[in-house]
Amino acid sequence: MGEFQLDRAVPKPTMEKNLHNRDVVGVQDFVLLENFESEEAFVDNLKRRYKENLIYTYIGQVLVAVNPYKNLPIYGPAEVKEYSRSHFFEAPPHIYAIADNAYLSLKDEHREQCILISGESGSGKTESSKKIIEYIAARTEHLRNVHVVKEKLLQSNPVLESFGNAKTNKNENSSRFGKYMDIQFNYEGGPVGGNIINYLLEKSRVVSQVQGERNFHIFYQLLAGGDANTLNRLKLENNPEMYNYTKDCGKNDTLKSKDGTQFKAVLKAMDTIEIGKKDQDEIFDIIASILHIGNIKFVINENGNAEVLNHDANTENIAKLLGCNLNQLRDALTHRTIDARGDVVTSPLSGELAQFARNALAKAIYDRLFTWLVSKLNSSLQPTERNINPVIGILDIYGFEVFKKNSFEQFCINFCNEKLQQLFIHLTLKSEQEEYLREGIVWEPIKFFNNQIICDLIEEKHKGIIAFMDEECLRPGVPTDLSFLAKMNKHLASHDHFIGHMKADLKTQKSMGRDEFCLVHYAGDVTYNVTGFLEKNNDLLFRDLREVMSQSTNSIVAKCFSNTEWQNKKRPDTAVTQFKNSLNDLVKILMGKEPSYVRCIKPNNLQVGGQFDDKVVTHQVKYLGLMENLRVRRAGFAYRRPYELFLQRYKCLSKATWPNYRGSPKDGVNELIKALKYGEDEYRMGNTKLFIRFPKTLFNTEDAFQAKKNDLAAIIQSHWKGLMQRRRFLIMRRSAIVIQKWVRRFLAQRERERRKKAAETIRRFIKGFITRNGPPNEDNKNFIEIAKSHWLKKLATSLPKHVLDKSWPPCPFACKEASEHLHRMHCNHIARKYRLALDPKKKKQLEMKVMAESLFKGKKKSYQKSLGPWFQNERVSSIQLPLIQGFTGSSMPKDETLQYSTEVIKYDRKQYKPRDRVLLVTNKAMYLLDGKKEFKLKHRLPLDVLEHVVTNETDGLLMVKIPPALKKDKGDLILSVPHLIEAVIKILDITKKTSSLSIVDTGSITHSLVNGKQVGLIEVKTGNPASIARAKNGHLLVVAATP
Repeated sequence: MGEFQLDRAVPKPTMEKNLHNRDVVGVQDFVLLENFESEEAFVDNLKRRYKENLIYTYIGQVLVAVNPYKNLPIYGPAEVKEYSRSHFFEAPPHIYAIADNAYLSLKDEHREQCILISGESGSGKTESSKKIIEYIAARTEHLRNVHVVKEKLLQSNPVLESFGNAKTNKNENSSRFGKYMDIQFNYEGGPVGGNIINYLLEKSRVVSQVQGERNFHIFYQLLAGGDANTLNRLKLENNPEMYNYTKDCGKNDTLKSKDGTQFKAVLKAMDTIEIGKKDQDEIFDIIASILHIGNIKFVINENGNAEVLNHDANTENIAKLLGCNLNQLRDALTHRTIDARGDVVTSPLSGELAQFARNALAKAIYDRLFTWLVSKLNSSLQPTERNINPVIGILDIYGFEVFKKNSFEQFCINFCNEKLQQLFIHLTLKSEQEEYLREGIVWEPIKFFNNQIICDLIEEKHKGIIAFMDEECLRPGVPTDLSFLAKMNKHLASHDHFIGHMKADLKTQKSMGRDEFCLVHYAGDVTYNVTGFLEKNNDLLFRDLREVMSQSTNSIVAKCFSNTEWQNKKRPDTAVTQFKNSLNDLVKILMGKEPSYVRCIKPNNLQVGGQFDDKVVTHQVKYLGLMENLRVRRAGFAYRRPYELFLQRYKCLSKATWPNYRGSPKDGVNELIKALKYGEDEYRMGNTKLFIRFPKTLFNTEDAFQAKKNDLAAIIQSHWKGLMQRRRFLIMRRSAIVIQKWVRRFLAQRERERRKKAAETIRRFIKGFITRNGPPNEDNKNFIEIAKSHWLKKLATSLPKHVLDKSWPPCPFACKEASEHLHRMHCNHIARKYRLALDPKKKKQLEMKVMAESLFKGKKKSYQKSLGPWFQNERVSSIQLPLIQGFTGSSMPKDETLQYSTEVIKYDRKQYKPRDRVLLVTNKAMYLLDGKKEFKLKHRLPLDVLEHVVTNETDGLLMVKIPPALKKDKGDLILSVPHLIEAVIKILDITKKTSSLSIVDTGSITHSLVNGKQVGLIEVKTGNPASIARAKNGHLLVVAATP
């Protein structure tokens, strides 16, 4: 079946609305066909439109849809928007127009609707019903709380197609059942629920198919899409050829590749419509069991009766999957129990009857499963609130079927179409009468073929074909299909629409078999073969099999085969009676609704796009009754339009109505008719509409309109050119004014900017001058640059010349940081020059001064006094110099040289008695000498092991800590040195061990007396006069002068 989907490869129709293009694309409404009695003209109009990808055409409000077998770009959101905003005849014919008209009638006028879709297999019925549902879903997208219901409505299609559709020789996705769906709407116009009724499922397809056709899709989808675990549980193999019911499926690789994908879509759809995992498993258990039923083989025993082998795996699989007793199942397949007035008799079945029972079981299980599935869908689609909701019904049902061999199914289908045709004629005439009455036009009786006589022939009580068929099925004896045919020939031979073999003419007798009869339907003659009529009508399933199924643990099977069914001895209605009753119920439903019709046609039997087979289409036009539909519609007036629309289009054809008519639209149309000189029989004036009887009248009007367009175009062009020229002049004038204004504005702005710039320059100069000594900014930067230059030039001539000259010329604010860097750099420069110019003696002096600064600055309060004078090597009197020279020459090692000499006072360790001494420092040792005429050595101490302690005050106390290793010297030396800092620096300059000096500020110092084992205490205080003496407490008291 062709899918009508969006595909930009096909261009959209562009010539739809214009009648003057009718010679190219035909007319969009068959009512406008001039030769409406000609079937050839009808088909030719379809062909023209089909070649232009215009697949839809109206017969009044009946839509004829030709399957394109390719994707067309006419189903997108833009089309939904277009048809939701247009009246029925304002937009090109479309399935959306039918759907929108029905939806608006229901929503705005509260009239329940039904859309009847019919046609041959492969003509696009299912796709048309899908498009209607999709349009309603898109049309109501903006409404709240309807998403779930819309999704369920859309997802019901994959499930129904999977279980109810099959591949036939005419269609790869043929619906093998009739379907009527009610979509329920709330007060807002949103879908809130639905209900589905199914008709006449072709269950015989379960057990046998015509060559080249397939069983229902679900069997192949399960085998192709089920995973390994599922197939293993169901005891199935991934190969349809292994099962009798599916093995003759042909070699269609395209379908096989789709089966797996479609199985996943079915599972998803089942989830959406609330079929749970348990129910899904039971459904597939049933499908698998049907495949196993088909593989059951019977053997004939010695008595000529059928038996099932004990080791037959198929019956074991069925019993396990359906949860029934294995032995009972085998017995039911090979035996039949009959209850004849209380006498229960069980008899074995022959091989033929056993196969019949097996196939009857498979058909019954599948048929009832499908019915259960529809009821499950209905329960899912029920609205949450139990209100009486208006509905739109969609009937997707088989069209007239005429095959080479027509059987029971074609008889039922064609009977259905007879009933629907009767309904169509009735409702169409009723609609015409109501419109005539509404518009105040006299009703003229319409001549048409009333097919009530055919309906009576089929369904009349006691006299119709259905009555005879049921009578044969129920009568005692051995009724056969031929006895049924004989009864019809006997009682219906005189009927004009029944033709038996004896009644037929010689030509017909040659093509009609003796087991056939012919009915003259409204759409044509159809010959039926009676073979299988009674069997299919009986639809017999033996009581034993029904009993076994009723005991199944599969909940779905148990519901489908209730205990009351097999226990009830009343014979159920025959298949044709059930179908007749359901069809009459359907007619009652449709009679209470306002109908719309969609007639689907397939253009060829090859299911390919772009090919139009006149013979195939003519056959369908005949059997769809489209010519009869057209004749009924054309019996009155071919064209009718509201006065407003007719006047709006054709007002240019009369001077009285052009360009605008001030009166009522009806009066305006009357003026147009006078100008166009319509004949009295060509039109009628209704209350709100103009009725035109003949298409030629409308075509002449349209042709006059097209011709008038040239004159109107010349007038419009002249006025338009004048208007455009005037507009261009006004635009140029306005543009010139604007340009002048902007030029003046530009010149004024430029002058203002020039003056502003000059004022800003002056202001900046003054401000810069005032702030030239402040932080840099845009105003004073030039002054700062000048000041920098002047300052640098001045600085170059006034730099300090002496190393101790710390003066520096003042600088501008902007040069502050640079001045600091230059000052530091200049000081470093002159210091370096000074250092480079020093002799070794002065350099040594400065190095010792630097060492003194690093050791005593900020730590010894007498440090400032040591800054000025140079350090001396001799601090002794001239009398003592010869004595020192004599001591060094006689008592001092030759490798030692005298570095420093000074007079000191030594304090005893115990009584702190002061004694005058001379301190000599050589490059290796410290010497302490006693004597006036001749020096006597008291101590010689190596410099590298000594530590020195001084206070932080202004005193001259020096404590020399003697290590215990020097046993000759008992305890630390306590000295008072006049030039303390000088003496310490001299010693440290020799030893290079500044870490040997300790400066204490604790107020007291401890010292060792003998070998470090006894301790003495020196107290340090400040005051005047300065002194060092033994205190009353026995400690040595050092009084440092206050600085």
